[in-house]
Amino acid sequence: MPTFTRQERLKSRKVIGSLFRGGYAFMAYPLRVVWQEAAAPAGVQIAVSVPKRTFKTAVQRNLLKRRIRAAYQAHKHELCEKLAGRNIAFMLMYVAKEELPFAEITSGIAKMIRKFPG
Repeated sequence: MPTFTRQERLKSRKVIGSLFRGGYAFMAYPLRVVWQEAAAPAGVQIAVSVPKRTFKTAVQRNLLKRRIRAAYQAHKHELCEKLAGRNIAFMLMYVAKEELPFAEITSGIAKMIRKFPG
């Protein structure tokens, strides 16, 4: 099973801020994807966000983030093939108002990969 390594996690506040200032966005329900070409050669970096306003308990938010990361790991090889060595920073934001099953989140990840301008 593909892993989600430490180098693939987007943690830099500067990069996350620049995503929202000058990045591109599109919807792949139940996810909103904000992305930008990264300056540093880091490959693909990703961050996952679930709103506290919609999902009040940390247990709910962590479950959804875990499902999103697992779906991403399952389709990561397809995304890497499509990007072919580009340096990209992503933010995946969960926008559905209810907790969706893993299958629907996986279809959202697959939709994101298809929609992504490669």
